[in-house]
Amino acid sequence: MLMYLVLVATYTLAAPPSFVQLAGHPLRWRLLGELARSDRRVRELVSLVDRPQNLVSYHLGKLRAARLVAARRSTFDARDAYYHLDLANCADALAAAGLALHPGLRLSPVPAVAMQGRCRVLFLCTGNSARSPVAEALLRQRAGQVEVVSAGSHPKALHPNTVRVLRKYGVELAGRSPQHLSIFERQRFDYVITLCDRVREVCPEFPGRAEQVHWSIPDPAASGRTNRDTYPAFERMAADLDKRMGFLLAMIGAAPVQASIKQV
Repeated sequence: MLMYLVLVATYTLAAPPSFVQLAGHPLRWRLLGELARSDRRVRELVSLVDRPQNLVSYHLGKLRAARLVAARRSTFDARDAYYHLDLANCADALAAAGLALHPGLRLSPVPAVAMQGRCRVLFLCTGNSARSPVAEALLRQRAGQVEVVSAGSHPKALHPNTVRVLRKYGVELAGRSPQHLSIFERQRFDYVITLCDRVREVCPEFPGRAEQVHWSIPDPAASGRTNRDTYPAFERMAADLDKRMGFLLAMIGAAPVQASIKQV
């Protein structure tokens, strides 16, 4: 009996996991929630949470130190930065917090959710030569029930490293022609996802209730002079997109989708 009381006392006095302490703050929880929807700049977060910039920056610093969020310099304006949620680290932290409370609170894989109707997703970048075609191919490979297309604001020929890196994922894309975003401007989508900071600034409004999401991903072709130099950046880009696809599909499955979407 005495041993039981000692164990209970020790368990009760244990400090909450760092994730609980960090995410339990109301403002930090709101910031995490906004970044779960889309990559954001500080000024956008300030507007969304209606708090002073110095306070928002302070709490973002706390979340960055815990590796729950990360920042990346904008390729549109180098004076700016985009913050994004580190979904993998957040998932690990949530799982650890559950286990710290009780061994029975182990996270289980989320069961697949049947979509009502056909979901349409559009990926956009500048050239439609690297980021957006990789995103399109990876999502199509994972979810055949999702109708997915991609385009660019200034299309150019498919980069050879795009073809090469997708072969690692079992996808053959050689011969694909780039497309201009104007082709899709009058069409309806459930999700319009910009992958380039520049194209986000010129992204048009789409008909209907498209969820506009931004993923700030650097142009891998700009990382070196030769294809050999840039290939590691293409690998990192594809891995980043592949990781995000799993979380996107969970979001799509959880969201109500219109049963019938007609093109205008």
